[in-house]
Amino acid sequence: MGATVTTFSELLRRRAGRSDAAAGTSGAHGLLAGECEVADYADLLGQYAVVYAALERAAERMADHPVAAPFVTAQLTRLPAIRADLEYLVGPDWSELCCPTPATTAYVRRLNEVAATSPGGFVAHHYTRYLGDLSGGPSLARLLEERFGFDTNGVLFTIFDQVADPAAFEDTYRAELDAAPWSAEEREAVLAEVDLAASLDRAVLRSIGHGAPAVTA
Repeated sequence: MGATVTTFSELLRRRAGRSDAAAGTSGAHGLLAGECEVADYADLLGQYAVVYAALERAAERMADHPVAAPFVTAQLTRLPAIRADLEYLVGPDWSELCCPTPATTAYVRRLNEVAATSPGGFVAHHYTRYLGDLSGGPSLARLLEERFGFDTNGVLFTIFDQVADPAAFEDTYRAELDAAPWSAEEREAVLAEVDLAASLDRAVLRSIGHGAPAVTA
């Protein structure tokens, strides 16, 4: 029998696991597991409004790149949902009250440097955030409902109403990862960037409630 070949998508999945799958909705899970108040959740969404704005600008730039384009889809866009949640939680002037923490600024700087310029860097950050959001969204929605009584308003970030079959979507996404024409060195760079993306997200989570808040009174 020949040796079993591990697909690139499986390597990414394992790497994300070693990184505690910190990005995406699992980050919010971690925050809510502690002594989290509604204001803390709003703070996190305020940070994510800045992060996803940068990532979705990068997606616009990568939409015509032959390697990155298959991963760019409006079905995953989160920024309009985050903005709607913040308007519900904070009010229509939420954007005037949003103050990125230094950790968020560092995250956005990396997105601007790598995700907006490198197809591999873009896919690493896109994968880390959006597949985490898609897989963890339903359980996060339940947690928010149990903790704060949210139903739809306040949890739109967790709802992918444009993705009819999340499992099939993830299968297709992983097939695209395996089909991407990266060299061994480029694949290692993507894996390393997934680690960094998770680390940047953990720093954002640690910044909630410390220093300048995301949404100030």
